[in-house]
Amino acid sequence: MPEPAATQAPVEDFSAVQRAFAAHIRDPEHRACPADVEDRRMAIYRDLVFNNIAGLLASAFPVLRRMLPDDHWRGLIRDFMVQHRAATPLFLEISQEFLDYLGTTRAQQTTDDPPFLLELAHYEWVELALSVSDDEPDPTHANPNGDLMEEIPVISPLAWNLSYRFPVHRIGPDFQPDTPGDAPTHLVVYRNRADHIEFLEINAVTQRLLTLLQGDIPRTGREAMQAIAEELSHPAPDKVVAAGARMLTDLRKRDVILGTRWSEAPAASGACAG
Repeated sequence: MPEPAATQAPVEDFSAVQRAFAAHIRDPEHRACPADVEDRRMAIYRDLVFNNIAGLLASAFPVLRRMLPDDHWRGLIRDFMVQHRAATPLFLEISQEFLDYLGTTRAQQTTDDPPFLLELAHYEWVELALSVSDDEPDPTHANPNGDLMEEIPVISPLAWNLSYRFPVHRIGPDFQPDTPGDAPTHLVVYRNRADHIEFLEINAVTQRLLTLLQGDIPRTGREAMQAIAEELSHPAPDKVVAAGARMLTDLRKRDVILGTRWSEAPAASGACAG
């Protein structure tokens, strides 16, 4: 007689097993190991997932990792695994998920985290995000030799204008401030033409200049600086405008500014006359 066909487990039962398996890996202290899996074998998966996530985040946030004691770091990673539900299955995007967790779930908890933890993590994430960004400045969008004062400057898409309460670019194992600075820290983090990630600490005027140039209203460099002089109620607006010209020139040398907007599209290279 033919043997009876093997009975397949219902799909919903298998999904329940998967959820229990994942729940234990995320939170082994509070979620039981699946009954039909030997703990010795389960430990391989627990360690593999935890160490992979911890390693990826240590690479993405090296300063933060060096500053936190091992127990604090491991507790942070475990809490991230327990509390956060990632919106992406990609390991390469785990740093963005970790940053989201720090700014939401972790920010609502009472912890002994350093007060600058979120801002430092954001600064480190920016460096990573710029290094892997697919954005590439289009040379046809800017005249590299344009007049920055009389024409409209074009900011590189790989230049991020940022402000922090803490001096994040100086924080490290030997400098861990307990309170924010007396004034915000303004930084431009950018990827230059050589694909190197650089940062530039800027003052409030330069920060405002970049904000105006990246706004919805097109402005020449001169118009932007005149607006700033008016905002400051500066007694010598011409000096503010002159200082702006120097700022713009320096930012172009650093590849933060690509040039100026073409008044019309440049002719295609090698085009033949009709």
